[in-house]
Amino acid sequence: MPDAADTDWPDQIYDLLKAHGIRQVALVPDAGHARLIRRCLADNTMKVVSLTTEEEGVAMLFGAWLGGEKGVLLMQSSGVGNCINMLSVAVAHRTPCPMLVTMRGEYGEFNPFQVPMGQATPTVLEAMGTLLNRADRPEDVAPGVDATLRLAFNTFRPAATLLGQRLLGAKTFGR
Repeated sequence: MPDAADTDWPDQIYDLLKAHGIRQVALVPDAGHARLIRRCLADNTMKVVSLTTEEEGVAMLFGAWLGGEKGVLLMQSSGVGNCINMLSVAVAHRTPCPMLVTMRGEYGEFNPFQVPMGQATPTVLEAMGTLLNRADRPEDVAPGVDATLRLAFNTFRPAATLLGQRLLGAKTFGR
């Protein structure tokens, strides 16, 4: 049975979003982010927007920034490929674009269709100028997310924390 330190990392992320003044949360619903999403939905000071595709979230973060608010994009690694062209805009226009990406296609993956994009995610993000952090253990999450938020807002660039599948647990067909 995991101890509280192993399971409270979504709450630590929520606390960091609050500490960094995040007011807008763009997301494509994802089981790996479920607890964090519930926390954000329950917060009346945060605007949570469910997207039809991940690149809409990149555009939403641009609008948030231009309107004087900070936002974050929550997505799964399978959605990173949808953001490639939009990330070039973030780099060219020096717009902060913090992303929290739950990984698939790694540790114990059951779905062969998740493997190619899961394996390519770090390379694709780096090729598009995104600064990366990675968390594979609960104790890596808060420092990694904090560093990502600081990088994005201090350097005006896309930055992401990759939340590894080992942290999330291997998915099975039933969940």
